[in-house]
Amino acid sequence: MSSARRPLLTATAAASLLGAMWFVPSANATPDSPVRDAVSTSPSPQVTEQARIAATAAEAPVGGERLADTGTFDSTPYVIGGTFCLTLGAGFVAYSVRRERLGL
Repeated sequence: MSSARRPLLTATAAASLLGAMWFVPSANATPDSPVRDAVSTSPSPQVTEQARIAATAAEAPVGGERLADTGTFDSTPYVIGGTFCLTLGAGFVAYSVRRERLGL
């Protein structure tokens, strides 16, 4: 391999790694808003009403256990990113095989 092409290969590998890392989900361990120091001793009317509704709903389960609705997982960005990285890798392999067969 030519020494002039080595930095180009390194830059391409780094860009591919950064592109793949773009699709890794982030986990924030800190809250977005500051935490209140003072804790209320009496529950608010809204909390009391929510507890009353939850207690009423918990008494009569409909068809067994009820789980929280967390929504659906959107995997589209991961599929697109994975397909892109797989295509990029296959392109590099094809390019390498082509260069070797031509003797360059």
